[in-house]
Amino acid sequence: MKKDCLLSVNQVSKSYLDYGTEIRRVLSWFTGAAPKQRNIILNDINFKLQQGEAVGLVGENGAGKSTLLKLIVGTLKPTSGEIAVHGSVAAILELGMGFNNELSGRQNAYHSATLMGQQHKDILRVMPEIEAFAEIGHYFDQPMRMYSSGMQMRVAFAVATAFRPDLLIIDEALSVGDAYFQHKSFDRIQKIQKEGTSLLIVSHDKEAILRLCDRVILLDQGGVMQDGPPEIVMDYYNATLSSRQNSRVEVTQLDGGMVQTSSGTGEAKVKQVTLLDSQGKPIRNVLVGQSVTMKLELEIHEDLPELVAGYMIKDRIGQTIFGTNTHHLKQPLMSLKAGNKVEINATFAANLGVGSYNVSISLHSSDTHLEKNYHWLDYALVFEVNNAHEPFFIGTNFLMPAIEQNTTVQHNTKVTTESASAQQESNHNIIALNGEGKL
Repeated sequence: MKKDCLLSVNQVSKSYLDYGTEIRRVLSWFTGAAPKQRNIILNDINFKLQQGEAVGLVGENGAGKSTLLKLIVGTLKPTSGEIAVHGSVAAILELGMGFNNELSGRQNAYHSATLMGQQHKDILRVMPEIEAFAEIGHYFDQPMRMYSSGMQMRVAFAVATAFRPDLLIIDEALSVGDAYFQHKSFDRIQKIQKEGTSLLIVSHDKEAILRLCDRVILLDQGGVMQDGPPEIVMDYYNATLSSRQNSRVEVTQLDGGMVQTSSGTGEAKVKQVTLLDSQGKPIRNVLVGQSVTMKLELEIHEDLPELVAGYMIKDRIGQTIFGTNTHHLKQPLMSLKAGNKVEINATFAANLGVGSYNVSISLHSSDTHLEKNYHWLDYALVFEVNNAHEPFFIGTNFLMPAIEQNTTVQHNTKVTTESASAQQESNHNIIALNGEGKL
C-alpha cells in the first residue's frame, strides 16, 4: 500500500532583501527598484515526506535548516515556491518560541495547545499528563521567566507531544536539558512514531539521527546536497566537515550495495585493513569475545612531523560502538618521511553482540580529523559476529555479569505481649539460604 504524501516542498527559496535605507525600501513598492543586496538563505529546495516517515535535516550552521522548518510551520513565508502540509503539525523550534515569560508553565501550555487547534475540554483533559511528563514540580504554576532552558524544553516537548500530531517537527530541542529527560523524550518520540506520526528533525547529534530517521537530507549553503539513507548521508556529511583546500571527497559503490566514502588531502593514505585471528589468519566471521587483531597498512606520501591513526567500529545502522586513536592512547607516530610504509596492529577482544559491523579509519594530525584530515575511509573493513559458546544476550555489547544470589527467608512467628523473650526469639528466627540451596 502506497503511503500518502504528508509534506511537499516544491522549488522553495527564501531571500532577505537589503535596500540600504527604509526610504529606498518604501520607494521600491512603487518604482520596482532593485534591492542593494539580496541574501539567499534557501535556493530551490525540493522534497516530499510520506506518512509515517522520519526525515533528518543536517548541515553546518548557516545551511538554512532552521529557516526551512519555519517556512514549513508557517512562521515565515517563502520568497518563491510552494509548501503543502496535509495533516496536523506540532513543532518545537527555537527554545521558548511562542511562550510568554510572564505566564506560568500551565498557562503557556494551554495557549500553545490552543494555537495547535485543540479544544478547551481536550486541553483540560490532557493538562495533568502534560504536567506529569514535564516533571518540573511546583514550577509548572510559576512564571516562565523563572525557568531554566531545560525546564522550558520540558514544557514545550510535553505540549507538542500531548496530542499525537501527523507531523512532529523538532529543531535541536533534544540537545537541551539533562540526560534523563533526553532518554524520556526519545521514548515518547519512538512511541508516537510507531503510532504513525511522521518526524522532521534537525540535529547535530549523529546517533539521534541514525536512531530515529529513515532518511536524511543534507543542506549546504541553502541547497540540497544529498538526500538518501541515513548512514550514507551522514558519512558524506562527516567527510565534508573535514574537507579543506586540496581535500577530495569520493563515493564508491561496494559489493553488497554498501557505499564507501573517502576523503582527505592525501599526505598519508590507508592501503589495506585486515582482521586477523590469534594465529594471524585473515577472518571475516568472529565469535563473541574472541581475541582479534586489526592490521592497518598505511602509506606516507609527504614528510609528516606527526601522524595520528584512529578507528571507529559501527553497527549495521551506523551507530558508533567504539572508537579511539593513537593520540588518545598516547602513541602518535612521529617524524615520518615520504615513502615510509607503516603497519599498526590493534588487538582487542570482540566483546560485541551478534550482527554485522564495519570499521572507519582516520589519519590526521591531531586529536580529531577536523583539522588536517589526511585520509578518512568508511567501510574499510566489514565483519560479522556470531555467538557459538556464550549464553544468549541481546544488544551490541557483550557485558556478561557474574551473578551472585542470596535469599533470605523469614518465618512468621506469633508475637504476644505476654513474653518479651518471645519477641526477641522471633527477631532471630531468620534462616539464610545460600546460592547452592543449602541451609
